[in-house]
Parts: sequence; C-alpha cells; structure tokens
Amino acid sequence: MFDSSKLNSLTNKSNSMDNDFIDNVSSLSDIKSLDLVDRFRRFPCTEIISSIESTNQDDGWQLSKHNVRERNTAMFLNELMSDVYFIFNSTISTGQTTIRIPAHKYVLCTSSSVFYAMFYGPLADENCEIKVEDVEADAFITMLRYLYCDQINFKFDSVLSVLYCAKKYLLPHLSTLCVKFLESNLSASNVCLLLSQSRLFDETELVHRCFEVIDAQTELVMSSDTFTNIDYDTLKCILQRDTLTAKEIVIFNSTLKWALAECERQKLKISLENQRAVLKDIMFLVRIPTLTIKEFSDGPAQSSILTLKAYRSNQWRYRGRCDSIQFSVDKRIFVVGFGLYGSSNGSHEYKVTIELKQIERVLATCHCQFYSDGSSNTFPVLFDCPIQIEADTFYIASAILDGKELSYFGQDGLNELTTDCGVNFQFKCSLESTNGTGVQGGQIPEILFYATQRQSVEEQSI
Repeated sequence: MFDSSKLNSLTNKSNSMDNDFIDNVSSLSDIKSLDLVDRFRRFPCTEIISSIESTNQDDGWQLSKHNVRERNTAMFLNELMSDVYFIFNSTISTGQTTIRIPAHKYVLCTSSSVFYAMFYGPLADENCEIKVEDVEADAFITMLRYLYCDQINFKFDSVLSVLYCAKKYLLPHLSTLCVKFLESNLSASNVCLLLSQSRLFDETELVHRCFEVIDAQTELVMSSDTFTNIDYDTLKCILQRDTLTAKEIVIFNSTLKWALAECERQKLKISLENQRAVLKDIMFLVRIPTLTIKEFSDGPAQSSILTLKAYRSNQWRYRGRCDSIQFSVDKRIFVVGFGLYGSSNGSHEYKVTIELKQIERVLATCHCQFYSDGSSNTFPVLFDCPIQIEADTFYIASAILDGKELSYFGQDGLNELTTDCGVNFQFKCSLESTNGTGVQGGQIPEILFYATQRQSVEEQSI
C-alpha cells in the first residue's frame, strides 16, 4: 500500500541518490510513471525535484561553498534553518496528498516585496505554514529555484503557471524570462492559448507577437485545436483584425466551429438559436459581402446561422485598408476621379486617399475629404487634374478611407460593359485590394471620366 505520509515534507534528509535520475527529473509533473512513483515513495521529494547535496548543521557543508550563490543554492528546498513552509495539495496516482515545501523568509523577502509584506508588513502572517491554493507546486518550485539559485528551467506546459507566480509575487525579471520563452516557442498550434493568457496577464508585447503569428498564418491558426477552445473576448479580438490572411469563408466556417464547441462547453443543446446566443454579435465581424456567390450559397446560405438583422448589419468596413480594382478601355479617355460609397449609419465626413496606377507607376494621387449624408448615393472624389487613359492597357484604381466603420457597398458587378458614350470597360480583381473589393462587389462603384470631347462627365458604375 502506498504510504502518503512519506510525501509530507520536501526535505534533503536522504543519504544519496542516483545523479542521473536527479538530472532527468526537474519538476513534480515528471513523476507520472509507476517506476517514478516507486522512487518517489522510497526517497524524500526534494531529492527528486532538485540535485542539491544533502546538508545538515554538523557536517561543515559551508566549507565547500565559495560564494553567496552556492550557499543560497544549498538552502534551496532545504529544511535546515527554514522558517516557513508552503503547503500544497497535490494529486498523484493514488489520490490526494499534501506537500510541504520548506523556504527561508530572508531569501524570499529580499527578492519580493509581496513576501516582505506577507512576513514583515503591518498585517504580517505569523503562521509558519502558508497554504497555497492558486499555484501549482512545480511552478512554485521553479520560482524558488530562480530565487535561490538564479537558475531557470522552463517547460512549455508549465511556463504559464510560472508566469502567474511571477505576477503574483511581483518578480518582473522572472516575468520577462517567461515571456521571452513563450515568444520563442510561438506557433500556429499554440498561439490562441497564449494570446488568451497574455491578454489575461496584460503582457502587451506578447499579445503583439501573438497577433503577428495569427496574421501570418491565419488559416493554420483557425484549423488548430486550440482555436475552438479560446474565450469569447479573444475570438472577438481576432476577428476584429483587418490583417488576417485567410479567405472570409474560412473565417466564417471556423467561427461556426467555435460556436459548436462553446455550446458543448456551456452544456447547451446544439441548435441555431444556441449557436447565435453564444456568438452574440461576433458574426457581424465576418465580412459576408466579400464572399463569392458560390461561397455564400455553399456556406452562410446553407447554415441558416445568419438572421435578417445579421445580413443587414454586415455592411462594408473602412479601416484604413485598400479597396482596389483593375480596369481597361477600348479607346482613350480622361479619368477625373471616383465615386465612393459613404456611411450607412448617418452623416459623416471621411478622409480619403485615391490613386491611379499603371502597373507600378503612380499616375495620380489625391488626399482629401468628402462628406457623406448617410444615404446610399455615391460621393465624387476628384483628382487635381484629369489623367489620360490609353486604350487596351490595364490600370489600377485604389481608394483608402478613414472614417466611420460601416458603409454601403456594391454587389453583382460586371466583368465588362459599354457606356452610353460608347466606351467599353473591362474589369479585373486587383492584388492590391486588401479590404475585399473585387469585380463582384465592394467599393469604387464609379469611375468619373470624359472622352475626347469634354462636354460632359460620365459616371460609370462598376
């Protein structure tokens, strides 16, 4: 029968131990197999967790210590002269057991103002045994190793717990080490978990690095198992980004998978009503208008997840990204500007940059403002001078707007059409369009131009 009483104290009282075994076991999380549990039962805990030599007050151990670091290291997880114990409840294969970790107030208090206030402040706790319920024992030992030995041995599955310890006991340098370790181990498979935790710990630099990975590998991130396990606020932060590099149909399908997983977490019946309930307003962040007709018919139309309100609310978003389209004509014209959509939420003034290019050569640029009255009408934005457009050459029309988020947009665009004045236009999608505009729909609904006779200005709808 397993004797749990032998797990009560983390001490250095055993005589000796296989050094190879010591080097291979650095935390309580390593003690999982039956063989390790047997070793754990036969030897005191400290011998398994650390490789510290046995010390007692009579063997003159001080003579072999050459500096402060070596002397402090000798005291790591050592009952000799310890004046406080930290008590943890731990679960092993045989059930619950209590672990007592010895420590020394002097070392703790010279490292952490939290420990100083705990032991020497106005409300100091005189109890020599401190029960710790919100920290894992192996994470606490990793923190103690840092305080006593100035050494750190991170493992990815426990480093978040160590970071929590560092935050709780105000150890900023240890926090920095944890964050650097996490940054160096970021991947598409774990970035969602780390983003959620870094937001919780208010680690802005780590949040920034997480978003860099998400932007660069969006489809891989959304196909990972951790994506469906993130919390609502983290999902919202991801979907609000304009720099995601995934097709909108992938984002839509991944959002639905998250909704199914969230229903299971909340023990709700899988139904459209419950999926909408857990999604709340998140589905409005998916840019449905950018889907092709086939993507829409195979995705949102089949799922029935979107309500009429969602369809109406899923309007275009101006967030400083580029809307762009390519066009060519069959005869020479002069472009004077573009017609743009404005706000769908009332009157608003926009800052806008419009540009006309031929391949990589910029022909004209204009930075200006225009006023939108909240109607679905287009609003003219003009270049300083007309730009000559030659026949049978493709040009790129672009617009970047900064203003109120939601706007009107065009749909059912044509690949080719002929205007009333006899000019034939052809349209193609542009690789420079990062806000979803394409031939089928989006922004830049009008190209303002005149032909060889400058008698009138035509407004050409895409």
